[in-house]
Amino acid sequence: MTTSPPVDQLGIEERIARLGSRTIKKESKLEALKLALSMIDLTTLDSKDTPGKVRQLCAKAIRPYEAMPDLPSVAAVCVYPNLVRVAKKALQTMAPGCRINVAAVATAFPSGMSSLKFRLEETRWAVQEGADEIDMVISRGKFLAGEHEAVADEIRAVKEACGEAHLKVILETGELGTLDNVRLASDLAIDAGADFIKTSTGKIQPAATLPVTLVMLQAIRDHYYRTGKRVGMKPAGGIATAKLALQYLVVVKETLGQAWLQPDLFRFGASALANDILRQLVKERTGVYQSLDYFTKD
Repeated sequence: MTTSPPVDQLGIEERIARLGSRTIKKESKLEALKLALSMIDLTTLDSKDTPGKVRQLCAKAIRPYEAMPDLPSVAAVCVYPNLVRVAKKALQTMAPGCRINVAAVATAFPSGMSSLKFRLEETRWAVQEGADEIDMVISRGKFLAGEHEAVADEIRAVKEACGEAHLKVILETGELGTLDNVRLASDLAIDAGADFIKTSTGKIQPAATLPVTLVMLQAIRDHYYRTGKRVGMKPAGGIATAKLALQYLVVVKETLGQAWLQPDLFRFGASALANDILRQLVKERTGVYQSLDYFTKD
């Protein structure tokens, strides 16, 4: 059975306050903004999503801003399973050999309220359609009812269904209630085989927060110290500004070190963030702020 150390909430808040006061020099800021851009899972998860919208998203993922072709591509595009094949074909057609992954939300996202049989079938289907990554949601009801081993067993089953695809486990931290629950859910997901742990679906509030993210990063750090295995982290939902994204990068570096500052181990789940990063990069290069309407909508 997974056990976790108690969380010092006051200590977490004080540490976030200290790290949030850090300033970044201009040269380092430019590199940090480009790094943050390369870590984005460019996402569309609307009920009105269409193949055309997904192809447009893929074009932006490959080249976020046509006027600055030197900028990096994003890490992945994230879509519903029925649009995975569209995204995969678009990326391969527009940029053969590109390393942009296709992520699919699965397991009855965002509620997770379906039979395990259905959730496993949906996962296998998404992988068969070409998904490189699966973003699953845990059963929050079971977790809060104390059925922790049942939740862990479900994660293990989804991990097996993923095959070669990476598994990101969404805790939906806004529904867990306490930082102690966040830590326990993080440890449980990691022990059950998660390749990444992720804060939120982005469908409820609060979504990602810096204190919650720090608790999850500490769980990743402690697991690494015990086992030598690196697990990734993905805060998602509510991260819409470059300034906030840079604060997340500071927290990651101070908690896990330079090794985690790469798209293979840290992602932002975001849709609006890319445009604000682009706005800041244009400002750094030209000295002039552009309207957000200046950039393509996702």
